Amino acid sequence: MKCPKCDSNIKKVEVSVEGAENKVVSYQCPNCDYFEFEPISSKKVVEELRETPLKIKQTIVKLSKDRLGIYLNSHIIRSLNLKKGEDIYVSVPDKKHIILEVE
Repeated sequence: MKCPKCDSNIKKVEVSVEGAENKVVSYQCPNCDYFEFEPISSKKVVEELRETPLKIKQTIVKLSKDRLGIYLNSHIIRSLNLKKGEDIYVSVPDKKHIILEVE
């Protein structure tokens, strides 16, 4: 395959995408900055990223004497469609996980 910009040979390269296990096949020109992604592998990675759960680093804050809490990021609020005053259920299945269940 030839580069449409400079007419050199294009290299096939597998590219890692942050947060995805699958790799995307990219065709890159070593002489200029031209590149394109293979549609089939690109689509697989996009679908995989859509299914990946939202993961955001949060900081624990001190609320009062013996109470700690976290503020929920606006992305979490929007993705779970949370409203003020709504009840959620909190479970602690082990020492490394907290489960919040929205009804």
